[in-house]
Amino acid sequence: MVDYSIRVTCMKYADVDRIYQTMPLDSIPWNSETPPDALVNLIQNGIVQPCRTVDLGCGAGNYAIYLAGLGFDVTGVDSSPTAIKIAGKNTKKRGARCRFIVADLLGDLHEVTDTFDFAYDWEFLHHIFPEDREAYIRNVYKITNPGATYFSVCFAESDPQFGGSGKYRTTRIGTTLYFSSESELMDLVSPYFTIRKLKTMDVSSKFGPHRAVCVLATRH
Repeated sequence: MVDYSIRVTCMKYADVDRIYQTMPLDSIPWNSETPPDALVNLIQNGIVQPCRTVDLGCGAGNYAIYLAGLGFDVTGVDSSPTAIKIAGKNTKKRGARCRFIVADLLGDLHEVTDTFDFAYDWEFLHHIFPEDREAYIRNVYKITNPGATYFSVCFAESDPQFGGSGKYRTTRIGTTLYFSSESELMDLVSPYFTIRKLKTMDVSSKFGPHRAVCVLATRH
């Protein structure tokens, strides 16, 4: 099921919907059909088991589809209507059962009426600037149940990509990202979630490796 609700656009950010409209999926850096090892390891090690799950910034729905195939009840949320349309088509093509919703993750999230036991954002948080992150983490808290698991991976300030220095960096496709420290994410997440793991690690991507901060936490 695809919900084509009206999104709220944050004009200071790149027009991600236009990226999905104009770029082939293979050229979009964050689009990958292969689930990341860190997410796979959570499942294989039994840290997260099939449950009601939300994929925050789901894009074309690849990881939501992967989890649905393992028995997770997955809802994907993204601000791009084009990405959500692609996710719906991918779901049908792969025979998966997922729900996708167009919503601004910095807005009031009135479009999201369920609550979840597992929430994750994979390489999404670095698209949100510091002044908006409090609104974002409050939304994650709002749509998760007590005891829910939250998993986030975003680029670290020690990442050598895109110039390798500075908190704000511009990518090859014109998006601007914010590179985080572990202490920043501790301060952001800990008022709402009990942090179980916080570390900087290497992650692979289609255009080269990254250093990223991983947060695994439990909702208060």
